[in-house]
Amino acid sequence: METIVNKRPGTGQANLEVFSETLQKLAQFDKDIIVVTSDSRGSGKLVPFAEKFPKQIVEIGIAEQNLVGVAAGIASTGKKVFAVSPACFLTARSFEQIKNDVAYSDNPVNLIGISAGVSYGALGSTHHSLHDFAALRAVNNMIIVAPADNYETEQAITQAAALNQPIYLRFGKKNMPHLLPESNDFQFGKGRIIRNGADLTIIGTGETVHPALQAAERLQAEYGINATIVSMHTIKPLDYELIARLAESGKPILTVEEHSIFGGLGEACASFLMENNYRNPFKIMGIPDEYTVTGSQNDIFNHYGISESGILAAARKLVS
Repeated sequence: METIVNKRPGTGQANLEVFSETLQKLAQFDKDIIVVTSDSRGSGKLVPFAEKFPKQIVEIGIAEQNLVGVAAGIASTGKKVFAVSPACFLTARSFEQIKNDVAYSDNPVNLIGISAGVSYGALGSTHHSLHDFAALRAVNNMIIVAPADNYETEQAITQAAALNQPIYLRFGKKNMPHLLPESNDFQFGKGRIIRNGADLTIIGTGETVHPALQAAERLQAEYGINATIVSMHTIKPLDYELIARLAESGKPILTVEEHSIFGGLGEACASFLMENNYRNPFKIMGIPDEYTVTGSQNDIFNHYGISESGILAAARKLVS
């Protein structure tokens, strides 16, 4: 399949748009690809897919539990199913179906959580998915992925279509800058080092990786602090080998996620470090134990410090 991602630095598309375009390219040559949606073809950028492949899309309506059950049934016949729904509803309202019909029954459904994290902004906590990593990490036989840019998205969808295993992929709504280096090194369960530095490590996932990279560039330019930036796109299985290698220096480690501070990337890293007797200075950045403030995604990032300036301040404090 010809790549669709522009490899030059700069602002790219929303990862959701790349998801849709990649799926269309795959479906041209694979009639086993089936999309199941819960009235989400518009918000999931799937209108072009439905127009090109009307026999390869199933509309369930606003019935997320049915969505997952139907997707599992279709997957059990050998089809490559992508079940698309807002992440907040897909991973909460349909949790039992994900646990039993998909993971326990080993039906290889690609669960696509759209408008994830705080992408819905002003719609508030009912529409935010700040629990999905935590909930699905507790489910056996489930891969959890949050791509950081267009390259990771294209690779994740292409590889998921060939994987034949239950997987949850999380996408936000805003345009994502291309991260460098954009080498062909994407693999589930293996973090990508975006930037090397000797003073601390910042591990991000999904849409927090770019503000972490921006913070790292300012840390070096303004304070002479050199940070390693990791895109930990796969939350489960976590890249323990990479975390151990980065921890061996004894330098501080900061994790950043668009998720609750409970049960996500940060706690997964912390438990590994503690169990293996690493004593690096360590901090988890995410959403605290409260219902989120109302505002845009940028407003919420700024309020809780998972923005460029917030990450910069936390990193300086951790290093000092």
